[in-house]
Amino acid sequence: MRIVLWVTFAASVVANVYVNNFAGLEGVAHGGALAGVAVVLVGSVVGLWRTKEKRGV
Repeated sequence: MRIVLWVTFAASVVANVYVNNFAGLEGVAHGGALAGVAVVLVGSVVGLWRTKEKRGV
């Protein structure tokens, strides 16, 4: 499961770079694309945090 979350995290970082530098979007389209990327990024980070190994109690 964690590998899927890592791949999703990496894909969202690449998508963020693409949207900001190469997509050519402006205004609301750019904001919507960034919001979508942010949702995926935050979701993958939360998933990684929730599935981390428990070390020492």
